[in-house]
Amino acid sequence: MLSPDSILPAPVLLVEDEPFICSRLQGLLEQLGYTSDAVIVASSLAQARSRLINQPVALALVDIGLPDGSGIDLIAELRAADPSVAILVISAYCTADAILSALRAGATGYVLKERDDVEITLSIRSAIRGGAPIDPFIARRIIDEMRPQATPKTPIYPDDTLTSRESEILGFVAQGLNNREIAEQLGLSRNTIECHIKHIYSKLAVSSRTRAVYAARTLGLLP
Repeated sequence: MLSPDSILPAPVLLVEDEPFICSRLQGLLEQLGYTSDAVIVASSLAQARSRLINQPVALALVDIGLPDGSGIDLIAELRAADPSVAILVISAYCTADAILSALRAGATGYVLKERDDVEITLSIRSAIRGGAPIDPFIARRIIDEMRPQATPKTPIYPDDTLTSRESEILGFVAQGLNNREIAEQLGLSRNTIECHIKHIYSKLAVSSRTRAVYAARTLGLLP
């Protein structure tokens, strides 16, 4: 919970279509001191827009991948309606295009869904206080995008090329599990798994699951 002297910006718009994640975020907001009537929940762009017609918000937690479109469009609309509103993206999307598009549209922060409750709570706290919380992984992607590439990037394969999570996911891929099955095993969303697999492909300079497994075994990254 924030200190007694803190004023919670309200109401909060929570836009999330996955019931489990939505419930999780509502719980974190409650821990920060928000009551249920201070949180406006929407599971789609259409619902969010409908709820906003007669109710401006002071803080928005927005997912990118929604059933009826991209949360980036909603971010732009929120920013145009109120330049001072705090908008924190909480999403599984971690591609450079999604990240930069959300920030350009007006998001004030970006954190990945896979982070634990403490990390997400810290990001929400920062947004409430006027900060611009950026997930460390996101910050690195932004820096990489801004850094000029003097020469073509050559793949390098040290033993720690893959993160522990990527190695774990690649192990499931080697067992023949699909993205949905891996997501169920790890308690993550399919979007998060797909994002990790894209990173694995990039690091191993491959374009398919079979080649990723073969390359990893050749390099001794898989048994």
